[in-house]
Amino acid sequence: MAQNLDLRSQDGAPSGPSLRNELGSNLLGMTRGELEEFAVELGQPRYRGAQLYHAIYKRRRRDFSQLTDMNRSLREFLSANCEVRYPTIEREFTSQDGAVRYLLGVDDGDAVEAVFMPEENRITLCISSQVGCAVDCRFCFTALVGMKRNLTAGEIAGQVLAIAAARAIPRHARMNVVFMGQGEPLLNFRGVMKAVNILADPAGIGIVLKRITISTSGIIPRIRDFGCEPVRPKLAVSLNASDDEQRTAIMPINRKYPLRDLIAACRAYPLRPREYLTFEYVMLDGLNDSDEDALRVTELLRGLRAKLNLIPYNCGPELPYRASPMHRVLQFQKILIDRQVPAYIRISRGQDIMAACGQLKLTEVGA
Repeated sequence: MAQNLDLRSQDGAPSGPSLRNELGSNLLGMTRGELEEFAVELGQPRYRGAQLYHAIYKRRRRDFSQLTDMNRSLREFLSANCEVRYPTIEREFTSQDGAVRYLLGVDDGDAVEAVFMPEENRITLCISSQVGCAVDCRFCFTALVGMKRNLTAGEIAGQVLAIAAARAIPRHARMNVVFMGQGEPLLNFRGVMKAVNILADPAGIGIVLKRITISTSGIIPRIRDFGCEPVRPKLAVSLNASDDEQRTAIMPINRKYPLRDLIAACRAYPLRPREYLTFEYVMLDGLNDSDEDALRVTELLRGLRAKLNLIPYNCGPELPYRASPMHRVLQFQKILIDRQVPAYIRISRGQDIMAACGQLKLTEVGA
């Protein structure tokens, strides 16, 4: 945020140097409070910042000249010195099942991916939190990209706005947002939570909080921090194994945050009334899909208010794993349900365009 800038002329209208160097030109990602402070620094009433916040997020305006509730001199200053810049849609790939994978250009020439999944009564957007990923899950294609950097709050929220604009999604649409794209969201904790606050704010983008889900590989300190957040979406934990040896082999993060400690953190997590933890279990043929695995998972989750999503693995040519056969998935599910563990089979969409769970790695397939 710019400090001690005198941008006022004698009549109180903004003037003076451009904010590009001091603030950066893109206002996307700024909170209401930050925009209010910005307005004050320009010599404007604080409420002008609230108007700007409403215009950027609720009204989805990018052209400052359209903000006719603001005085002309302020509109002209904003037009000359600032912008609302969404990630740019570089490519899009459409699946036979209706899912669309978007390749989005962000700052510094980087790119990330997001997926649009239409359903009969709702829309789901799967968005990214980092450029690449540092967690290095061995079955995940994003790990092949490596880790470049965290996304800013504006780059995160901007994925939603860019796709909404491209597909003319109305503001009142029933929309789910899942942080299950590229990156480990809890390793970009502040950026993700800032974006969540903008996404869920009724005066901002206005997505109902219970329709936002953050998925983590199990970063225990940040799970604890997440539980204390006043604005908190749903939490999903990638389990993917029934014991430490198995989990470490496919998820090296387990060395730092072993299964016993992860489950303890989940048991201590402050669930709200009627809230459940979600556990995700990618089913890998011959690796984690036996009856014994199912029984061990039952013991891990015993007494937890939780549900388990069973996800048959989404294959690709660069990794050696295969999806568990459906008869094995069904047997695994039966063992869990018979022991009162809610278990659901989730078939990922967009497999033919490398848009399914775990497949995002900037692939050109599906053009």
